[in-house]
Amino acid sequence: MMGPAHSLSGAAAWLGVGSAMAAAGEPMPWPVLVVGALICAGAALAPDLDHKSATISRAFGPVSRVLCGVIDKLSHSVYKATRGHGDPRRNGGHRTLTHTWLWAVLIGAGTSALAVTGGRWAVLGILFVHLVLAVEGLLWRAARTSSDVLVWLLGATSAWILAGVLNEPGNGADWLFSGPGQEYLWLGLPIVLGALVHDIGDALTVSGCPILWPIPIGRKRWYPIGPPKAMRFRAGSWVELKVLMPAFLVLGGLGGLGALEFI
Repeated sequence: MMGPAHSLSGAAAWLGVGSAMAAAGEPMPWPVLVVGALICAGAALAPDLDHKSATISRAFGPVSRVLCGVIDKLSHSVYKATRGHGDPRRNGGHRTLTHTWLWAVLIGAGTSALAVTGGRWAVLGILFVHLVLAVEGLLWRAARTSSDVLVWLLGATSAWILAGVLNEPGNGADWLFSGPGQEYLWLGLPIVLGALVHDIGDALTVSGCPILWPIPIGRKRWYPIGPPKAMRFRAGSWVELKVLMPAFLVLGGLGGLGALEFI
């Protein structure tokens, strides 16, 4: 799928989690709901770090372009080193390593560890990166016509404000993990969810997605998971723009209302 659909699906997924948690008697504080949805929207773009033309490659100027090139080469190297007898030869690393459940879990765990050990500045950095990505995905028309600096300033300002809100007592710094030194441990959860939602979205397209790697399926270690081919669509097609994106908006709205009802 394209960047805007990925971001919408990420935000909708976190809002759905918020609604489910509320129904189970464990409602999220509203800052966790809002910040988590924005982080998840940004994280839903991150698996495309292996694609030089993806939205994320433009988000941070030369830094993200260079990083995407490095991740593409790394992913391609891992693919070549681990491919099974039934896996085809490839010229690049797109939709390989960064499009797996293992990558999602490792990135989420690393983010949680960074948030817990790095203190306020680490939290601000995590928020800044994902809020910039959320702007690029959710407000993509405005982001494309605006200066990168303006997008970065919006991301930095929003990160500073939201970090301050979260840090207030009862606003969610210790949501789910209330032990000493466990503040912001939950920040990895929307990142894992965003990455997995991205992978599921790509699995619906023509090429499928090797979400289960390194678990082999038949003769393939990089088996492209997806529905029957007749049910798949091309990225950017009318199915994505006219069906899925409006559905994500509706589902996200319902999830948000369900979550806020119990707060």
